[in-house]
Order: sequence, then structure tokens, then C-alpha cells
Amino acid sequence: MSELSLKPAQRTVSVAAIALALLLVDQFTKWLALENLEPGRIVPVLGDLLAWRLTFNDSAGFSIGFGVTWFFTLLSTTAFLILILRAHKVRNKVWLVLAGVIGGGILGNLVDRLVREPSFANGHVVDFIQIPFNFPIFNFADICISVGMTLVAWRIIRGDKIGGAKDV
Repeated sequence: MSELSLKPAQRTVSVAAIALALLLVDQFTKWLALENLEPGRIVPVLGDLLAWRLTFNDSAGFSIGFGVTWFFTLLSTTAFLILILRAHKVRNKVWLVLAGVIGGGILGNLVDRLVREPSFANGHVVDFIQIPFNFPIFNFADICISVGMTLVAWRIIRGDKIGGAKDV
């Protein structure tokens, strides 16, 4: 792949558009979970490999930081703003997509923290995807963040500069 031919403002809009699209997918899947699942009840999907189990999380990934939702709201807001403010510097398609995917994941959980019970900026994140091995229950936004950040780490380990012109 070559460098992007998009102007800096178009790069920012592209990252924001990807993030918004994934935010919509995340919120739709959470709506489906809220409409169709009972909290705590396990619904097997693929035997023991995948189940739906509705929970409400007031911590970060892997149950880090229970009770400090306001901090994760602030952290997520800051992270997304930095991502958008730096999106104009992205030089290739892969980095642009990764920024959008991570941004969409951040926004998905941030919206929950802002608008869900118990209160503004202290809302609990809707989680509903359960896999074995005592893995925490998660959601689509968590998948976006985890996969996006794993690919970012992999690219950095390979020697790619974040947002740089070197491509896969």
C-alpha cells in the first residue's frame, strides 16, 4: 500500500467516520442484548465456546478499577480527543483504519459511561459476550479496542512508525 492521497482534514473525517460506524454497530448490539437478554442468565450460542450473558460493568477491561467509572470516562474522552486531533497526521490506509477501529471502540464504551445508569459520566458499560477460560464478559467495543491495539503493537514491533508511511 502507498501513502494516502487524502488531505489532512479528509484523514480526520475518515477516522471519525470509521469510528462513528463502529459506534453504531456497538450500540446496536448492546440494544439487542438489552432487549433480548436477562441480566446474569447464560444463553449458549456455540456450546461451551460462546454464550450471551448480560452484565453491567463499572470498571475497565479485565475488571480493572471497580467504582471509578468517572475516571474511565475522563480517560476515554481524552484518548478519543487525542486520536481525532492527531488523525490528520496518518500517512497510510492501515493506520487510518486502525485509528478508526480503536476510536470506535473507545466511543462505544464512552457513550455507555455517559448515558447509562446510574448517572451521567458514571454509567455502566453493557457487556454480553462470554467465552470460556474465565475470560471477562465483553462487548463489540472491547473487541475493536483489543484487536486494534494488538495490531498497533504488532506493527510497532515490526518497526513501523505510528501513522507513518511504512506499510504492510
